[in-house]
Amino acid sequence: MLAALQVRLGGSYPGLVAIPSLLAVVRRARVSGARLDAHLTVEDAGQPFVFDASVCPDADGTEITISGWQLASQAWDGAEKDSADEALLRQLAEAHVVLDREQRIIAGSTFGGDLAQFEQDLRGGFGRYWTDVVSLEGSSHRQPLHWRLLDGVGLRVPGSHRTWRACILPLKGGGFELLLIAETVLAASADEVQSGPPAPVSSAGDFKGLLGQRLAPALRLPLNRIVANSESIRTRLAGPLDPQYVGYAADIAQAGRHLLSLVEDLADLDTVEEESFQPAVDDIDLVDCARRAAGILGMRAQEKHIALVLPDAAITAPACAEFRRVLQILLNLIGNALRYSPQDTTVRVEAGSASDHAWISVIDEGEGIPPNQVEQVFEKFERLGRSGDGGSGLGLYISRKLARAMGGELSVTAADNGGARFTLTLPLRGEDKRSAIG
Repeated sequence: MLAALQVRLGGSYPGLVAIPSLLAVVRRARVSGARLDAHLTVEDAGQPFVFDASVCPDADGTEITISGWQLASQAWDGAEKDSADEALLRQLAEAHVVLDREQRIIAGSTFGGDLAQFEQDLRGGFGRYWTDVVSLEGSSHRQPLHWRLLDGVGLRVPGSHRTWRACILPLKGGGFELLLIAETVLAASADEVQSGPPAPVSSAGDFKGLLGQRLAPALRLPLNRIVANSESIRTRLAGPLDPQYVGYAADIAQAGRHLLSLVEDLADLDTVEEESFQPAVDDIDLVDCARRAAGILGMRAQEKHIALVLPDAAITAPACAEFRRVLQILLNLIGNALRYSPQDTTVRVEAGSASDHAWISVIDEGEGIPPNQVEQVFEKFERLGRSGDGGSGLGLYISRKLARAMGGELSVTAADNGGARFTLTLPLRGEDKRSAIG
C-alpha cells in the first residue's frame, strides 16, 4: 500500500521518499543520527490515512518501519482534523472494518484473541453486509438500514464470549469505518451515571458531586450533538454551503469541544476529590499507554511540526495501575508538551523501571518551569499567567491526584535542554516487584 502511494504521489520505487511528512521525519533522523517515531497522516485519492512510522538511520541508509495503517474519518480539513474522541475509539477498538457506501464489507482486521473466527468471516465476506456476520442484540431488522440506526448497537461476534458495541464513522470519500469495542472496555471508560431523577438540593453541601454525577452526563449529549451537527455543516455533508457559514460552523464546533473539555475536567475534579474514589488497578505497560496517547495526539504534533519520539519497541515499563487513568494522565502531559513547545522541536517520551516502581517521562523543548513554580503548577486552576490557549488549569492537578490515588507520584523537573520533564511513577506489577526484590 505504501509503495503504491509512493508511485501515485509522483515518486519511484525504489527512490526518494515522495510523502512529504515522512520525508521530513527521515531527514530529521538522518541529521540527528537517532531513531525517531512519528504518527503521520497522508491523503490518497481524497481519503486521509493515519499510520505510525519508525525511522532508524545507520551507515548503510535508513530503515523505515510502517505500522498501524488506518483510515481517518471525514472530519479532515478543519482545525480539528481528527477529534480526540474518534482517535480514542480507534485505540480502544479491537476490530477495524472498511465498508462501502451500502455498508458492505471491503476489508477488515482484528486484534482480539477471541476474534479469529470473525476475521476469517470478514475475509470470506467481501461484498456482504457486515450485519450478516454478527448477531445484533434486540434487533431483527435486516439491511439496508441507515448507518445512524446501527451506530452504537450491541452485538455478538461468533467465537467471542464478550458483548461488543459497534461504532460507525463515515469516510470522506464515501463508505464507512466500522469499529468493534468490547462492552467491558466502554464500561471502564465511561463514568457511572445515577439512575432516576436527581435528588433535590437542600443545602450547599449537597452540591458536592453535582456536576460529575448528575450534570455532566446530561451535558455531554447535547454538546456532542452540537459538535457533530456543526461538523456535518462544516464538511458540507448536506450539500453546498457559502464559505462564510462554513467558517461559522467551524467556530461552533471548536466552542463546543472547548465546553465539552471543560465539563469533562470539572467532572473529573468531582471524581478525584471524592473520599471514596478508588481506581480500578490492573497490570499495564506504561510504554503501551504512551504509544496509544501518541496515536491520539499525533495529528496535533504534525500540525505544529513537532516530532514525537517514543521509547524503543524493546523497552517496557510494567506497572500496577488503571489503564484509562494512566492514559488520561499521559494525554494531558503530552498534550501540554505539544501546546507549549515551539514549532520544529521534539517531544520525547522515556520510560523504565526501578526496584519498586515503574516510571515514564515526557520531555519538551519549551520555556520550562521556574524552580519556584514547580509545585504551583500542580495547584487547582493554576495557569502560570497563560491565557487564551483553551486550557482549564485543572489537568495537572487532576493528573497528580490520579497518580497518588494509584500509589504513585507526578513531578516536574528541568530538562537538560531547558524545557520541562514531567515524570509519572507507579508501583511495579506484583510479579515484577518480586523479581526485582529477589
